[in-house]
Amino acid sequence: MIRLARRLAGTTAVCVALGAALAACGTTEAPHAGPPAPSRPSSSATPPPTLAAGPGGAAPVFMNGPRTLGKTVAFTFDADMTADQGPRAAAGEHFDNPALIATLRRLKVPATIFMTGRWADEYPDQARSLGRDPQFEVANHSYSHYAFTGDCYGLPTVSAANMKSDVERAYAALLRAGVPHPMPYFRFPGGCYDQRALRAVGPLGVTAVQWDVVSGDAFATDADAVAKQVLDGVKPGSVVVMHCTRSAAPTTEQVVRTVVPELRKRGFRFVKVSELIGETPGHR
Repeated sequence: MIRLARRLAGTTAVCVALGAALAACGTTEAPHAGPPAPSRPSSSATPPPTLAAGPGGAAPVFMNGPRTLGKTVAFTFDADMTADQGPRAAAGEHFDNPALIATLRRLKVPATIFMTGRWADEYPDQARSLGRDPQFEVANHSYSHYAFTGDCYGLPTVSAANMKSDVERAYAALLRAGVPHPMPYFRFPGGCYDQRALRAVGPLGVTAVQWDVVSGDAFATDADAVAKQVLDGVKPGSVVVMHCTRSAAPTTEQVVRTVVPELRKRGFRFVKVSELIGETPGHR
């Protein structure tokens, strides 16, 4: 965390308008954002727990917490918005999901939100509200939501040379939106990564956060099927991946209303990713 703060402390970022819409598939490079704006991912008194870097300084990867320290589960929600989707938002497509966030608050479910910088630029009031609510923690999901590998669900790709700056640009966007302490956690778009990508973001001091339970909520229309997949998959220490974009995951709010009381009935306690990492051997 300290390394990440130092790394980003002296940098500058400028948000530039992106050009024409990118191809839906293939290897279309994200336009270079220019130097990132002054950013400090976290300035809290106690740095959030992270895992030690891997060989050669590669970012460590976290998938789930310990299985033997009680029935805890972390819900994570990806706030996806690809860099070229501004026109779609302007035309009325909803990449946010206020009803889902309201349900999480009503049910008192802590959660970790992996937010793209583009989403924070589009919905700064919501980003700020989430970032200042102690029930949630906001982490980095890249700026562009372009893939960090060559073949990842048809996403455009970002070059190795621009991977680190894309993550830095996202932190700058989160801070600009009013998120006071973005976490030193990074989720690769699509969950796609390789050693090259881990080495590229490693100097930022982030822990790459994956998951062990796929909810299947992306583009799903059957909330009961998604709920069953979550309930069948959760184990002590699990990290569940879901989405908080109405257009891409319309059933998620209903899924949460179904699975939360059932998991509590089974004795599970909801925590943020930071708590699971803090319980993991070798954290710092």
